[in-house]
Amino acid sequence: MNLRLREDQQAALKLRAEAEGRSMHAVVLQAIDRYLEEESDRAKVRRLGDKYAARHADLLRRLGEQ
Repeated sequence: MNLRLREDQQAALKLRAEAEGRSMHAVVLQAIDRYLEEESDRAKVRRLGDKYAARHADLLRRLGEQ
């Protein structure tokens, strides 16, 4: 896989990596891991929200009427 960054992205990434004393590669891998974890969590929350909204649809409807 090749990652093509804009010049400003590459410069910012280089500065961040230098500030943290890490390689640009390590910073990018951490960012990808965080993104994947957050998206997985969002998907779980959506599934649970859908599940409980369906299960408690009558209650939610009644609450909305008040």
